[in-house]
Amino acid sequence: MNTYFITGIGTDVGKTVASAIITEALNADYWKPIQAGDLENCDTKKVQNLITNTTSKFHKNSYALQTPMSPHAAADIDQISIELKNITAPKTKNSLVIEGAGGLLVPINEKETILNLINPNYKVIVVSRHYLGSINHTLLTINLLREKGFEVALVFSGNEHQTTEAIIKKLTNVKVIGRIEEEPYFDKNVILEYAEVFRENLKSF
Repeated sequence: MNTYFITGIGTDVGKTVASAIITEALNADYWKPIQAGDLENCDTKKVQNLITNTTSKFHKNSYALQTPMSPHAAADIDQISIELKNITAPKTKNSLVIEGAGGLLVPINEKETILNLINPNYKVIVVSRHYLGSINHTLLTINLLREKGFEVALVFSGNEHQTTEAIIKKLTNVKVIGRIEEEPYFDKNVILEYAEVFRENLKSF
């Protein structure tokens, strides 16, 4: 069984919806190691509410922080320190989807970033959403992951932007799992439809 780490080129690019689709497509387990803010409606609950299969299990955050900020800053407000040794992937015989927080270089403490949560055997899926500067952010993210030796694939999120996507694909030759359109809403049926579309590309990644 594989472990898939879902990261983004920044915040609010669609990682949670992508995580729900991938979790549903693979009947995988889901885990968000660090949740910062919105604890009443956290990402784990959001994904759980979008899944229809009965196989997926949803594992507890290693850190659940009160403030919607960078994890290192939110932890400081909560008067705790995030330690990498306390963030251990849950044991499961199922595939596992892990959702990061923000982008790769978001700090979790004074020495380490989200990148340090990604183990060498993980497959990494980058969620890219078009905005001014997104080409640079996407290329930087993919190139850093490849420099570290990770296997990388891409999900595009939001309205199609052909010139942006074409240059990203040309410069990286990255595998594209699929696109998540700018839907009016996401519910279980919409997630299931995307899961069926994404499934084959995920299995061949």
